[in-house]
Amino acid sequence: MKPLALLLLSSAALAQAPKPAAPAAGGGYDCLIEPHQRIEIRSPANALIDKVLVERGSQVKAGDTLVLLDGSVERAALAGAQQRAESEAEQRVAGARADYAREKFRRREELRRQSYITAQDRDEAQAELRVAEAELALAVDNRRLAGIEAQRLNAVVRQRQLRAPFNGIVTDRLQHPGELAFTGEGSRPILKMAQTHPLRVEVVLPVGLMGQIKAGRLAEITPEAPLKGSWQAQIKVVDRVMDSASGSFGVRLELPNANGEIPAGVRCKVRFL
Repeated sequence: MKPLALLLLSSAALAQAPKPAAPAAGGGYDCLIEPHQRIEIRSPANALIDKVLVERGSQVKAGDTLVLLDGSVERAALAGAQQRAESEAEQRVAGARADYAREKFRRREELRRQSYITAQDRDEAQAELRVAEAELALAVDNRRLAGIEAQRLNAVVRQRQLRAPFNGIVTDRLQHPGELAFTGEGSRPILKMAQTHPLRVEVVLPVGLMGQIKAGRLAEITPEAPLKGSWQAQIKVVDRVMDSASGSFGVRLELPNANGEIPAGVRCKVRFL
């Protein structure tokens, strides 16, 4: 016989355990429609917020610009790097110097064969040629490195424009123009977003349905009043680990919502087709 304390503890645990949804009168089960994902928009670097182009409740599409950070320093550096990458002046000067040194060495070599100059004069001309060729190679490398630096700075400038990663809704706006945005997980986000296409539908089912509910099958989702209508969703995830306390398992469905007509965060009924 179990002690009274253990019996009370077991009763409390069963009372707190999640209970499977009961079938509704029409043969459905209780469910909840939620955003596919929720994210926080943070700055990739410590920067001043220049503009916030959306408000709470704004509906945005993937790629829309949400926030503009101050990037004046980076844009100036990018312009300088692009100028260096496009300029041929340094390379032309180094090339002309190498051509002159090459011709000078050729003449000295001819004079040396005719014994008009010493070997030392010829060697000095050869050394000048090697230095000029090295300067030409350095000019070519500097121009190539300037192009790489321009690409890096261009990526930094693009990071100063925070864009929406998916179609969704701005659920909160936490910072404003003129404030300093910090990077890192501990920093305050600028915006919060929820993805509304597709939506996910969560339902808890009794263990007796295990094996009957399979990924890929379709189901009919009916939101609670005052919303009207029904939509088809597809089963994406069927939990393989059951909750022994409640005798249930979870199922996740994916509900298309391209037009944004179905709100998230509402209860619903699901009927498996």
